[in-house]
Amino acid sequence: MPENREGRFKPALGLFDATAIGIGAIIGGGIFVVTGIVAGLAGPALVVSIVVAAIVALLTALSFVELTAWLPTEGSVYEFARRLVSPSGGFLTGWMWVVSNTFAGAAVSLGFSYYLAALLPSVEPKLIAAGLCAAFTAVNYVGVRQSAALNNILVSAKVVILVLFVAVGISHINSGYFVPFIPSELGVLYGAYFIFFAYGGFARIAVAAEEVRDARRVVPRAIMLALTVSTVIYVLVGVVAVGLIGAGELGRSNSPLVDAIAIIGSPVLIYVVSLGGMMATASVLLTSILGVSRVTYAMARRDDLPRVFGRLHRKYNTPHLSILIAGAVMAFLVLSADLTKLVAVGTFSQLFYYGSANFSALRLKAEARFYPRLVQAIALGTCALLLVFVSQLGLEIGAVCLATGAVYYVLKRKRTLILEGETVKPQE
Repeated sequence: MPENREGRFKPALGLFDATAIGIGAIIGGGIFVVTGIVAGLAGPALVVSIVVAAIVALLTALSFVELTAWLPTEGSVYEFARRLVSPSGGFLTGWMWVVSNTFAGAAVSLGFSYYLAALLPSVEPKLIAAGLCAAFTAVNYVGVRQSAALNNILVSAKVVILVLFVAVGISHINSGYFVPFIPSELGVLYGAYFIFFAYGGFARIAVAAEEVRDARRVVPRAIMLALTVSTVIYVLVGVVAVGLIGAGELGRSNSPLVDAIAIIGSPVLIYVVSLGGMMATASVLLTSILGVSRVTYAMARRDDLPRVFGRLHRKYNTPHLSILIAGAVMAFLVLSADLTKLVAVGTFSQLFYYGSANFSALRLKAEARFYPRLVQAIALGTCALLLVFVSQLGLEIGAVCLATGAVYYVLKRKRTLILEGETVKPQE
C-alpha cells in the first residue's frame, strides 16, 4: 500500500469547514441521544444541566484558544501536555483522548441505529451501528476534504431540522411538565456530567489544526463559534423536548426527540426528526474517527505509539492505518456494550484530557496568554468537580483504560532505555 513517509499534512480547511467540524462533533449524541439519559437524572431541570456543562466547556475552550494560538499542531491536547507538562503526562492525555473518542464514536453510532429503528422497527440496532462505523471509516480513509464536505452537508441539515423541531414544538409545550422544576440538585449535576459528553467535540477542530489554513487565527474562532451555536440550540431543544412529553417519558426513551415530536401526531415530523437524529449522530461519528486517527498519528510521530500509525497514505494523505483500527474498535464496542456504559466511559476519559488541557494552559508563559491564570484554574476545578459525579461503571472501566495506558508507557520506556544501553555499550 503506498504511503507518505514524510508525514506532512496539506492545509485544506477554512473557517466554515473548521466550525462545521466543531458543530458536527457537538450537536449529535448529546441532544439526540443523551438527552433521554439526562432527563431521567435531572428531570425538568435538564436545561440547567445543559447550561452547567456549557459553562465547563466554555472555560475549557478558552484554554484551547490560548493553546492552539500558541501551537497549532496535529494532535492538539496530546502535544500541549507533552510540551508543557511532561512526556508521560502527554502520553496519558493522548491515550485518554483516543479512549474517549473511540467510546464516543461507538455511542453515537448506536444513537444512529436507534433513530433508524424508530422508522424501521425490524432493523437490528447493533448491526446497523457496526455497519455505519465501517462506512465512515472508509470516508475518513480517502481524505479530510471528503470527510469535511460530507460533514458540512450533515451539519447544515441537522441544524435546520433542530430549528424546525423548536419552531413546531414550542406552541405545544405543556407548562405542567416543568413542575417541580428541580426535583434533585444532585440529579442536575449528574445530568451535567452526562451532557458534557456532547460538548467535548469542540476540541476536534484543534486536533486537525495542521489541516486548517491560517490555523492560529481560524481554529480559535471556529472553537468559540461552534460552542456558542451549539449551546443555543441545546437549550432551546431541551426546553421544547421536556415541554412536549415530560422528563419522565424522555428518560425512558432511546430516541427522545422522536418520542417528543410524536405527541404532535404528524408522521412527517416523526420522519424528519428521525432523519435529523441519524444525520446528527453520523456527523459525530465521522469526526470521532478523524479525531482518534489524528491523535494516534501525532503520538506515533513522537514514538509514543508504533511508528506505523504515523505513516500517511501517498494518494489520500491520511493516516490510513490509524483510521482502520479506530473504525474496527468502534464497531467492536457497539456489538459488545450498551449506550449508557459507552457514554459514561467516554465522558470520564474526556474530563481527564480536558483537565490536562487546562493544566497545560496554566503552564503557558505570560506572553502567550490571553486570559489570567485564574480562568484556567477555575476550568480545571470544574472538570474535577464533574468527575465526582462519574458513575461507578464509568469510573471502573475508565480507570482500567488509564491504567492500561500507564503500563504500556512504562514498558515502552523501559524497552527504549534497554535499547539505548545496548547501543552505547559497543561504543564504549
